Amino acid sequence: MKRLICLILSLLLLTGCGKSETEQPEEEKLIVVGISQVGAESDWRVANSESMKSVFTEERDYRLLFEDARQIQENQIIAVRRFIQQRVDYIVLMPLSETGWDSVLQEAWDAGIPVILVDRMVDVEDDSLYAAHVGSDFYAQGRKAVTWMERKFRNSSEAVNIVHIQGTPGSTAQLGRTNALEDGLTAHENWNLLARLDGDFTQAKTYEVMSRYLGTLPPEQGIDVVYCENDNEAFGAIEALERYGYQCGTDVNVICFDATRNALKLCMEGKIALTVECNPLLGPLVEEIIQTMEAGQIPQKQHYIEEKQFTSRNLTQQIIDSREY
Repeated sequence: MKRLICLILSLLLLTGCGKSETEQPEEEKLIVVGISQVGAESDWRVANSESMKSVFTEERDYRLLFEDARQIQENQIIAVRRFIQQRVDYIVLMPLSETGWDSVLQEAWDAGIPVILVDRMVDVEDDSLYAAHVGSDFYAQGRKAVTWMERKFRNSSEAVNIVHIQGTPGSTAQLGRTNALEDGLTAHENWNLLARLDGDFTQAKTYEVMSRYLGTLPPEQGIDVVYCENDNEAFGAIEALERYGYQCGTDVNVICFDATRNALKLCMEGKIALTVECNPLLGPLVEEIIQTMEAGQIPQKQHYIEEKQFTSRNLTQQIIDSREY
């Protein structure tokens, strides 16, 4: 009997071994994608992460490895190196800032793993270290805001007093939107920069720095524009301005970028004068790039997404209700 049991077990083992040699395990058929996300500092960032997670699912033949860097670049570098060790098929990187990536991207290139940049860019000596970039033209976004300001104050001979709240220093969004405003300030002698504050793209920090700044101003000091480099900074700025008695939409024009649903609501109410769209739903575009490379083709290097701008004049409740983020 024992000999019979051993014979049966041997046959079963042989059958199992034969199956593994002829059939690829289901998990190995999946395309493995490692994503290093900046964090969850804003409504935009959360929507961007959800877009990626909704696309790269096992039902769609992907295995997703997702790392949240919590706004720390070193965490992103560690995540990318971990992806390399895990031998993922593709790395998707949302870089916190533009500099500091040459070494780790070279490591990915040496390992034969394509890197796709999403949202922000990197400043590297060799741009062949990344396969493609998907995102926005942040300078063009800033130019839309500056053009709006030019039209708003075209008949004003008095000083146009501006408070500028910057995003994360060194990030592509911060650099592009800041450079656009700098060019506007240079072109208009009566545009007066009252202050430049660091909001780090967050509502809480902007409320803190804006409250501190407003507390130093004399009561008669007017503010014409608060130029916020994303929606969440605008939320914090509005909260601080109202605390100090400023009427947003009457006394102060708040400008911001992203055009999330909550910003559109405040725009419809008149508290935000202008919000320039920055579309976070980039997952499908990233998948297009991956599928292009899976087919053995070279993807387009730069993918800019089409975006709009909104004021209370061109907004409708239908637009707000249909917003996915």
